[in-house]
Amino acid sequence: MTDLAPRIGISLGDPGGIGPEVIKKSLSSQQALKQAFYIVYAPESVIKNVFFDVQIQKIPTDGKTDDFVSTGLYFHEIKEKGRIFPGGPSEENGRVSYRSFRQALEDVRQGRTDALVTAPISKHSWSLAGIPWAGHTHYLQHLYPEAMMTFWSRNLKVALFTHHIPLREAVKAVKTDSLYTFIRLLDQNLDRLKFGPRRILIAGLNPHAGEEGLLGTEEKSTILPAIDMAREQGIAVEGPFPPDTVFRMARGDEKAFVVGLYHDQGLIAFKWEAFEEGVNATLGLPFLRTSPDHGTAFDIAGQGSANPASMIQSLELARRYAFRLKRPHPNPE
Repeated sequence: MTDLAPRIGISLGDPGGIGPEVIKKSLSSQQALKQAFYIVYAPESVIKNVFFDVQIQKIPTDGKTDDFVSTGLYFHEIKEKGRIFPGGPSEENGRVSYRSFRQALEDVRQGRTDALVTAPISKHSWSLAGIPWAGHTHYLQHLYPEAMMTFWSRNLKVALFTHHIPLREAVKAVKTDSLYTFIRLLDQNLDRLKFGPRRILIAGLNPHAGEEGLLGTEEKSTILPAIDMAREQGIAVEGPFPPDTVFRMARGDEKAFVVGLYHDQGLIAFKWEAFEEGVNATLGLPFLRTSPDHGTAFDIAGQGSANPASMIQSLELARRYAFRLKRPHPNPE
């Protein structure tokens, strides 16, 4: 049955954070993960120090994955030039995490793997290494301008209309045409995933969704026209709803997807609900990219106490949807 198993590439994240630990814990959990080829992109020193008690095979130097004989755990070596700094950001940490991400991304773009899972990076480490991108999603949007940030958990799913920009700029970005385009693209991406019937719920911008214009007019002048345009195209979209209740409306509804208009509007609710097991999934790519929704947690790195639940769910979501975006293939259950 290995011909039905997807190939999941896993970038290391910042080697000084908890990325290596949660990857190792996740891949050591036989009950948590189903059949697949899991390829970790990491320096050999990290593999020896972190994965020393796990059966892991090095893939060929040419990086080819077509000749894998059995499912399981593999690693693609990433060269390091200096000392990896544990427990905090550093220039070498930034270089290693960036090279790991770039190689894993190249492999999924070339079809050598079927989905990409990224462990948390440190934006500070990337900056110290002279890398101009403000994280994975920023880099992916450079290649794929329609990439969008979504968050998935058992009880709640959220899509962010804007994310890593100041709140003042996020408010200015709420325009009828751009919001309509976002709703349409979200609906198309969910179609590509074969998500099934859905309800897209749009959060209002102002308290109480403007209270009929008493607390702001954007809901009537900008947001509602975008919703009406999407409905005319047959998209199942509703709102705008008061931001303080829309997430409660969606909680537990498998069909519901809340659109948060700015980063914290969506993420405060999502992380309150699913901080330990939530998944960040980038849609709008020719492949699925997932990631834990937590950061590097430098303060607990190396202590063995990191919770792998979010990484486990990231790997499982990538495995479940990998073939739906890549090549025609039976979907693994």
